[in-house]
Amino acid sequence: MNRTGKAGFSIGSFGTLALVGMALIAALMLAAPKAVGAAEARVVYHADFADPRRFSSMLTSINNMVMHYENEFIDHDVRIVFVAHGIRFVTDDALAGTPFEEDDQLREDRDTLRGRLLSLNSLHNVRLELCEVTREAIQLSADEVYDAVEFIPSGVVRIAELQNDEGFAYIKVE
Repeated sequence: MNRTGKAGFSIGSFGTLALVGMALIAALMLAAPKAVGAAEARVVYHADFADPRRFSSMLTSINNMVMHYENEFIDHDVRIVFVAHGIRFVTDDALAGTPFEEDDQLREDRDTLRGRLLSLNSLHNVRLELCEVTREAIQLSADEVYDAVEFIPSGVVRIAELQNDEGFAYIKVE
């Protein structure tokens, strides 16, 4: 037996089957996993400060985070975007005569900080991104920057894109 709808057409067994099929497809689309390649956890750290102790704290935070994700088998994409004073932590150049010039504390801690940073990159795939506006402003050669560092046109634009377009959580260690 068919029912006639308000528009004058009948919904028979074929129509019912079609409606159920469309509902099933809609439910599957809503329950579909994230796009292929999208990490379950996405976090961007903002490094725009000069203090080596603060940078060390940030590296500890990142290490704790990625270790948790890896222990729980959670796919992750963790990045550090270096802007302004953060450039001090991606080069061995003393940056003499610039606003970002190496101080005694950084000189003392540089080897340890470099090792920890590059270990996060090589062992845990933490991506390192440096603002080209900052690098070009002080005329630092790209060859003076650690090989693991990727260059991005603007650090603050990159952070905004990661947050707004790609759903990254934003962390700035104080």
